[in-house]
Amino acid sequence: MQTEKKSRLGRGLEALLGGDAVPENASRAEVPVDQIETNPYQPRKTFDEDELASLKESIKNHGVLQPLIVRQVGDRYQLIAGERRLRAAQAAGLTAVPVSIVDFNDQQTLEAALVENIQRTDLNPIEKAQGFKEYLSRYQMTHEQLAARLGMGRPTITNLVALLELPANIQEAVRVGQLTLGHAKILKGITEPEKQQAVAREIMTRGLSVHATEAFLKQGTPVEEKEEAAATVTAKSPPPEKSAHVLSIEDELRQKLGLKVEVKIKGKEKGQVVLSFETNNDFQRVVEVLRAA
Repeated sequence: MQTEKKSRLGRGLEALLGGDAVPENASRAEVPVDQIETNPYQPRKTFDEDELASLKESIKNHGVLQPLIVRQVGDRYQLIAGERRLRAAQAAGLTAVPVSIVDFNDQQTLEAALVENIQRTDLNPIEKAQGFKEYLSRYQMTHEQLAARLGMGRPTITNLVALLELPANIQEAVRVGQLTLGHAKILKGITEPEKQQAVAREIMTRGLSVHATEAFLKQGTPVEEKEEAAATVTAKSPPPEKSAHVLSIEDELRQKLGLKVEVKIKGKEKGQVVLSFETNNDFQRVVEVLRAA
């Protein structure tokens, strides 16, 4: 009996989020946006501002074509799926939006949020992993059981959840896109913490692809030795002194970006501009400035 109930839920989610049919327990309505609360089980923590802006313009011209999915909580509504549409509708100035109202419990609500994001707008790997871990912990399920609920392969869930064993700074690099899922899997296989951190720095500094990272590790020379050798060369050959002009440029960029900026002189016509950020907001701000340039 329990298996049949789970099977019906799966078909319901498929119809709700990707098919033409509407589940039997869903009803259509139009409700004020100020009566809709966001989903507390939403695994997505960040939303692409360009995508939201594009969706806002589409909604201005054509309205909300696909109803949001909500459940009723008291005299208000709680969002289950469609937070991007809700945000864009609010930005477009809509006061009411079409919704499908379903009778979902907390577990079904979390599953629907996972399905929508994973199958449609694709969470970053760390957000996926955190969403899976929260679900597994909350409902005491195995990886196999969650895979069956979401229609995914068990190894996919296991490999993603394992990313949360990586150091916090490496997780953050994966979250903001400095390291890919492929890079993270390679780093997860490195057991020595110091080497793991060193390889992560090497990937980000040199912009190594996954294939290049694998080749780099197969060279057989420990990263620590490479760093020591580089440090020795640096000690023997001190970098050229910065001119007053370079220092003024550093100061100008520092004030404009609100970040630590360092111009590293490598030679007569060579060097690097290093921007240091400590929060995701800082990173996003730098990306926006560079894209607008």
